[in-house]
Amino acid sequence: MAVGRTAGDERRGQVIDLPETYWYKAKLRLLGPPMVNEQLNTERLSKPLALGVLSCDGISSAAYGTEEMLIVLVGAVGLAAFNLIIPMTLVVLFGIVVVVLSYREVVSVYTRAGGSYVVARENFGPRVAQIAAVALLIDYVVTVAVQTAAGSAAIVSAFPSLGNLPLVGSHILTVISVAAILLMCYGNLRGIREAGKTFALPTYLFSASVGLMIIVGLFREVAGGLPVVHHYANVGPTFAFGHSTEGLLSFAMILMLLKAFANGGSSLTGIEAVSNAVSALRPPEGRNARQILVTQGTIVIFLIGGISWLAHVSHATPYVDGYPTVLAQEADVVFGSGGHIMFYLVQLATAAILFTGGNTSFSGFPFLASFVAEDSFLPRWLTKRGHRLVFSNGIIILTVVSLTLGLAVGFNVDGLVPFYAIGVFTGFSMAGFGMVRYHLRTREPGWQRKLTINLVGGGYTVLVVIIFAIVKFTEGAWLVVILGPVLVFALIRLNREYRSEAQVLENIGERRASGVGVNQPNYSRRAVIVFVDDFDLSTIAALRYAKSLRPTSLRAVHLVIDNEQAEKLRAAWLPDRYVTLEFIDTPDRRLTRAAAELVAKETDVPGTQVTAILPRRSFSPLLGRLLHDRTADKIAGVVSRIPNAAATIVPFDVQNRVGVLQEHNAARLAAVTESPDPGTQVADELQRDVPEPLPGAGGYDRPAPSLGADPIGSLRRPGRVVVEGRVRVVEIRPVEHNTVLAVEISDSTGDLTAMFYGRSKIPGLMCGGKVRLRGQVGIKNGGPVMVNPAYELLVPGSSGDEE
Repeated sequence: MAVGRTAGDERRGQVIDLPETYWYKAKLRLLGPPMVNEQLNTERLSKPLALGVLSCDGISSAAYGTEEMLIVLVGAVGLAAFNLIIPMTLVVLFGIVVVVLSYREVVSVYTRAGGSYVVARENFGPRVAQIAAVALLIDYVVTVAVQTAAGSAAIVSAFPSLGNLPLVGSHILTVISVAAILLMCYGNLRGIREAGKTFALPTYLFSASVGLMIIVGLFREVAGGLPVVHHYANVGPTFAFGHSTEGLLSFAMILMLLKAFANGGSSLTGIEAVSNAVSALRPPEGRNARQILVTQGTIVIFLIGGISWLAHVSHATPYVDGYPTVLAQEADVVFGSGGHIMFYLVQLATAAILFTGGNTSFSGFPFLASFVAEDSFLPRWLTKRGHRLVFSNGIIILTVVSLTLGLAVGFNVDGLVPFYAIGVFTGFSMAGFGMVRYHLRTREPGWQRKLTINLVGGGYTVLVVIIFAIVKFTEGAWLVVILGPVLVFALIRLNREYRSEAQVLENIGERRASGVGVNQPNYSRRAVIVFVDDFDLSTIAALRYAKSLRPTSLRAVHLVIDNEQAEKLRAAWLPDRYVTLEFIDTPDRRLTRAAAELVAKETDVPGTQVTAILPRRSFSPLLGRLLHDRTADKIAGVVSRIPNAAATIVPFDVQNRVGVLQEHNAARLAAVTESPDPGTQVADELQRDVPEPLPGAGGYDRPAPSLGADPIGSLRRPGRVVVEGRVRVVEIRPVEHNTVLAVEISDSTGDLTAMFYGRSKIPGLMCGGKVRLRGQVGIKNGGPVMVNPAYELLVPGSSGDEE
């Protein structure tokens, strides 16, 4: 890192060169340079683009919905399954219509992002809303596993020979799925944006290619030329055909039909994605979202209905290994031996939309997790954006959990479906019944019709949840049925902890404001105790810091647990330069307890406040925790619980000091061996008036001044100037019955402080933004200062505001 110095730096001290950590250097190589807040994408989506981006998850479910129903029907009734698939599909399509109509009412009212979670929170309260939160979080996790498994099956269906590869042949779906998930994780950590044409293309390509397959298939059927699918060579077996002779009204048949319906319900997944991103649409958001929902629902109905009809005609049968898929078999018979280009196009489009649908969870899950964390029901570190302005923690959690689920169950769509739809339909139910509550509360025009729609939608989806929980319980749904309530309880319990902490802090604030119940900070005696383990630079640094506090009494204490070590310390101590060192016997070697007793005894003196200073040596981050026991942290934790006592850790970076010492010695040696050049000295003197670039100059944190602006580093005398820079610090300072807003801005040459008297806030003037200032500049404490300058906001997307 290059370090420059300005005239102000000469007076205020040298700019510190902080070396980057190995972890940060690795992050830069893997993820690229960091992005800044102003680079957050705020572009709104047009309807065609939004349909492609937001509908990929819902439309992609058509690729496996029919196959999931056939898996149950074929195993129960054999060839009769190809007749039952039509009525079963009609029941599923009715569900799609109901859900689409229900969510049309949701997006009409709630035009902010959040979907069913926001609906449940606004109408049932934050605690009940955690049912929707848990359901959606589970849905996002399983979506990644299901979509990547289905996409992998589409790839292997196009190239069945992949299943015969040595070593990985029998696990080819798992290998492809794991690679796809890791690639999605890496891409999202780099900050890929879904609001682009690239992510909309698979939706249109899949809809067009499969739609063409259905039309060609129907035409060939009418012409009498659509053949029946024959068994594929060199692939695994199909699901065994059942031979049930039970009547349609028998218990066994009803259970079978319910299982088939539950599997087919997976076709409804993803419809809610539009409601989760309404705020990303162009105005009017509500109307555009309704139109997109209807269009998406129409496409899904056409595709699922067409795929089921072709299965009815061609007798495409699911395979145990998951490939070739029913959709691939239909494409093969529809386009025939002369149309294999279209066959590969269908498989390419299917894999693309399935992987893209899985990738939507990598934006949905972290965003929802941050949303719930803002409500204090999840850890707050999930609200922080990472290196590339994405919620990195949420992305990593989603990757780990989805990989764990896929590897435990196997990346097979049929094995993952039992985990899938319970979460999805629970979210549907919460949204539907939440809107029922909304209509009953507001009674807006036409509320009775809307209430009926949402009541039917909520009832239908909750019925599906019950069916899934019963018929799929032994196949894996039991885990979701048990895990869901446990997670809801955990989120509520976490929120209780956050609320307790907030209540304590608020009470302290109220007491301080009223002057009641808070110990006043005006102590008559301030005692400082420095705990000494060894006599070295870290101890000297701690002692210097302790003296800077100007305490009433200062003690240096060594807790003796090793007499030999104590004698060495006694011999090395320099009492003439430092305070006298006390040795306190600790026979039971309980350092934390001995330190706490010593501090507590000191606080017994009335009017005494005690500060414990603990030098801590910081070593390599990789080996430091392994090689050292963090005694300072343990003592600080105990001392901090003692009334009228505080603990301060003074870190000393040993590894960095070693490097600095080596560089210092090398520079000293070079200065001795090289004689100074008078010409170079003169050039250096002349160059002092030229502002040198500071660390980060010209980058995102220190922009170069534009034409017409004065470099801040060149401001060394009063005068009228125009400066530009990025806001680094905004601070409100009290001054004589008033306030002043102090704003520090920086460019590539230096820093400047602007003082706005009588102001506590300027709209748009915030950290990270760019601003142009005009007015008189003065020099104070070695740095340029402007008082009440005219300002112009330069943040992209904001209007200029000039005074």
